[in-house]
Amino acid sequence: MATETYETPHQASHQGGAAAAANGSEVVLEARDITVRFGRTTVLEHLSLDVYRGEILGFVGASGAGKSVLLRTILGLIPKQAGTICMYGQDLADLNEAQRMLIDMRQGVLFQHGALFSALTVLENIQVPMREYLDLPRKLMDELALLKLELVGLRRDAANKFPSELSGGMIKRAALARALALDPDIVFLDEPTSGLDPIGAAEFDELVAKMRDTMGLTVYMVTHDLDSLLTVCDRIAVLGNKRVLVEGTVDDMMRSEEPWVKSYFRGKRARQVVR
Repeated sequence: MATETYETPHQASHQGGAAAAANGSEVVLEARDITVRFGRTTVLEHLSLDVYRGEILGFVGASGAGKSVLLRTILGLIPKQAGTICMYGQDLADLNEAQRMLIDMRQGVLFQHGALFSALTVLENIQVPMREYLDLPRKLMDELALLKLELVGLRRDAANKFPSELSGGMIKRAALARALALDPDIVFLDEPTSGLDPIGAAEFDELVAKMRDTMGLTVYMVTHDLDSLLTVCDRIAVLGNKRVLVEGTVDDMMRSEEPWVKSYFRGKRARQVVR
């Protein structure tokens, strides 16, 4: 992994137990030498990556490179064959069930395409994490879910709608509300603007940045959206050849001579976006 001394401008105060980078930034997520295989196919090999408190990290790479695989490995949905993953300074492999649950409660996830439960209303979808991890009265859960709904810019009358009744943008916002249900410290977003028109994607990016600033979130965003990378991400990590090829700011990406990075950020499409 490339050596990086970036310091997020939205850095929060240090909390005990989390590691610190050489520059003093708090590392909330640390992946070291991660290897993931499916049968004889190696998708990730000796991959290392740090995520700092309060930043929006854009994670980008070619289709099929393994971006979502790494995300699901971090979340414990896919087993790794080697390496360590630490959250807040704790090796996830060393935690018992109760300790892992406490870590899980500090993170929210927006899966690709929203992944809302089709048989549940928007309100019930937002309440899923509350029901799984908390023991709250129904009335309180209803009120908390409505607050999250408003937080992401949806009207309260959307609460009783089913996912099939929502537009693409509304689905993404409802899924974000569910990701924020437990007031997490870090949110993982998997292609959050995929399928949205440019205006809707820009509005969603603005919403993510606002949530980061108002709630003190750390955001790990898997994306193909060049606009998102250029406008809201503090730092970018590029996946290629089964590892992190390069990481840093947009300026670092523009100076990189890695062929894929150069093509992506300085190619024909990039010249239409960068002013």
